[in-house]
Amino acid sequence: MLFVRCLLLLVVVLMPAGAALAQADAPSDDARTLVVGIKPAPPFVIERGDGYAGLSIDLWREIAAEHGWRYEFRSYDLPALLGAVSAGEVDVAIGAITATSAREERMDFSHPITSSGLGVAVRSQQSAGWVAVARAFFSLAFLKVLLALGALLLAIGTLTWLFERRRNAAQFGGTPARGIGSGFWWAAVTMTTVGYGDKAPATLGGRIVGLLWMFAALIIVSTFTAAITSALTVGQLSTRIRSADDLATARVTSLAATTSAQWLQRRGFAFEETPDLDAALERLGTDATDAVVYDAPLLRWTIAQRTGSALEVLPLTLERQDYAFALPTGSPLREPLNEALLARINAPDWNLRRARYLGDDSD
Repeated sequence: MLFVRCLLLLVVVLMPAGAALAQADAPSDDARTLVVGIKPAPPFVIERGDGYAGLSIDLWREIAAEHGWRYEFRSYDLPALLGAVSAGEVDVAIGAITATSAREERMDFSHPITSSGLGVAVRSQQSAGWVAVARAFFSLAFLKVLLALGALLLAIGTLTWLFERRRNAAQFGGTPARGIGSGFWWAAVTMTTVGYGDKAPATLGGRIVGLLWMFAALIIVSTFTAAITSALTVGQLSTRIRSADDLATARVTSLAATTSAQWLQRRGFAFEETPDLDAALERLGTDATDAVVYDAPLLRWTIAQRTGSALEVLPLTLERQDYAFALPTGSPLREPLNEALLARINAPDWNLRRARYLGDDSD
């Protein structure tokens, strides 16, 4: 009798643990088919004719096979996918889904698969150099410099005419318009050190103006030449965007309803929206925009697939992002999913697996 009581007590003690293990390993008692919502976002989810591939897809298939989960894929756009997770219409969502505090209020997230950040894609530096220089020459700032220089030449020419109009009428005489025009011509020739010698001041006041103008012109020409040289060099060897603040003066494109668009809005940056990444990169390639702001891994992968593309991703991270699976709040899948993810992320071959899809991207 005592043996029977001990056996019953042992069964009672072990039953909760066995039930917990069974619950952790299977989504429900009837082993229903899980609904897996996906948003194609290479290299995490790559859409192919015969199905899907990618880093996140590979992880999910391995984990589902390990736990014996049956599932079916359903494709969504990003807003619809997040809405389906919040409403419990899907059991897990897979894509380039960023875990944010705002989204955490509506759903749960798995352990991050990888961490990266928002990146900036631009036209390749070498090819964009002369375009940048040409744009600089036709910019409002350059026009203002030319107008200021013209006004200075006019002032020097007028001052010279005032001194020379009577005693040097052969060179600076005639009507005021003709005399000032001669002074303007002399000031321009002197500034550029051409020295035709067709006109020269003869009065003391005119020569003093001429002497002062010669020294001032040396400084002006040196500064102007340095600015042009800098524009040529910088335009070929670097980009106008070196930090996040530089986006304020650039033509920026991003994708609608994404974390990159939200980041630009928070910073108060003006930008154009496109429905997908291919459209954004097409605008960049045709010089319709200066930069595309989006998830760095997706930018790198997509640009790498464009044969002969003259685009590149800058070594600039605007904001850290953690990519994870999204689940409805309180989902029983979260714990077994996290355990399986951590086992793979801590495996010796994980960095090689990541590099196969994400290239040079790193945590």
